[in-house]
Amino acid sequence: MKASDICRRLHVLGDREKAQVLQRFFKTAQGEYGEGDIFVGLRVPEIRKLAKEYQLLTLSEIIQLLQSPIHEARLLALIILVRAYTRGDDSIQNKIYNLYIDNIRFINNWDLVDASAEHIVGSYLRYRSRSPLHSLAVSSLLWDRRISIMATFHYIKSGEFAETLRIAELLIRDREDLIHKAVGWMLREIGKRDHLAEEEFLRAHYKTMPRTMLRYAIEKFPEKLRQQYLRGEL
Repeated sequence: MKASDICRRLHVLGDREKAQVLQRFFKTAQGEYGEGDIFVGLRVPEIRKLAKEYQLLTLSEIIQLLQSPIHEARLLALIILVRAYTRGDDSIQNKIYNLYIDNIRFINNWDLVDASAEHIVGSYLRYRSRSPLHSLAVSSLLWDRRISIMATFHYIKSGEFAETLRIAELLIRDREDLIHKAVGWMLREIGKRDHLAEEEFLRAHYKTMPRTMLRYAIEKFPEKLRQQYLRGEL
């Protein structure tokens, strides 16, 4: 099956009304973060089902999907890559990681990042230098920076928090709301596993971090403690 055939199928399976909803939800209007993105109107469970069907697609065809102007085609490509990476040997994982980095400009919305960064970038760099994450964290591109923090979810799930906290410090003054949310989310995930580790970071930074980042980070705190953070009383 060719990528072009799959894209035609996505159009057939898509729903026009749903596509219009998705266009608004993912901020595709002029001047918004997803400006110009095209949706055909497929839900994530439908795309995951297609990923199983096309799991043997060649890397060259996956690249074509990843470079498609259709959002769902790019998400499909990434889900196929995650499946292949998880099951692949070192050689396959190396190819997929490099493919991901070489095509990183096409991973250009939060759902695409969140569905793939931890499973490919985070996993690949687990026992390697983490310097690529630091380079992404200081990129001028919003999605590169989101990849840098979301990739560390892989380490959080393994009980390693130091890398997330290092990247969070690099992003602490970021101007983008989608970065504030991602960093706050990852801090909250640390807190689920080690409340003291999260609090140590927060007490050092909560007065200067963006409000949205703080709210996401303390969302699950006891109400009294949450209010103390919000009022700056700690």
